[in-house]
Amino acid sequence: MSVRVEQGHKRVRAYLRSELVADTIRPLLVWEVPYYPQYYVPADDVCVKLVPAANGFDIELASGETVSGVATSHPDVDDAVRFAFAAMDEWLEEDEPIYVHPRNPYSRVDILGSSRTVRVEMDGVTVAESSQPRILFETGLPPRYYLPLSDLRRDLLRPSDTRTQCPYKGTAGYWSVDTGTRLHKDVVWIYRTPLPESQKIAGLACFYNERVDLYVDGVKQDRPKRRG
Repeated sequence: MSVRVEQGHKRVRAYLRSELVADTIRPLLVWEVPYYPQYYVPADDVCVKLVPAANGFDIELASGETVSGVATSHPDVDDAVRFAFAAMDEWLEEDEPIYVHPRNPYSRVDILGSSRTVRVEMDGVTVAESSQPRILFETGLPPRYYLPLSDLRRDLLRPSDTRTQCPYKGTAGYWSVDTGTRLHKDVVWIYRTPLPESQKIAGLACFYNERVDLYVDGVKQDRPKRRG
């Protein structure tokens, strides 16, 4: 089998145009990439008509509208369909919404308060220094150091319209940093209203370890490689 498949136990629903597209209590978690799974829905739990198409299936809603390119199958996953996550208007696990992609049941996020001193330097300029970070440890990723806004050089921050979403933390806003030498775009982010399980980082700022010089208790940290 070319993909890893596990039986899930949550009730999973997907909606499009306010119409229930899928409703299952036996979803399949399928790892098409190593980092997180996708939901495949047993064919019997699909609530719309599937119309075979060149690259999978179109779906026909009760309204008569046909939506193309949002459903596929996999040769190693029998009698089940994957609906493109971003194409749906809403996904629910039980009665709670999920975002970006299904959460990996083997990933863990721990957020711990710390008294370690964290200093962030860019172009030789100290842009943040704190002795009260909260360190976020997420399976498979480098530690992330979330710092109080009062410990940042706010005069160097430039607002950004960039927004990203995380299935574990919620929606992040960004700043760029102007060191006077150059503008570093979208190098620091903040979750102002994170998801409930990540409330401990609410209102704190975090820099990409990969793009700054980061010192922890005076020791310069290696820059991690971005996950491909």
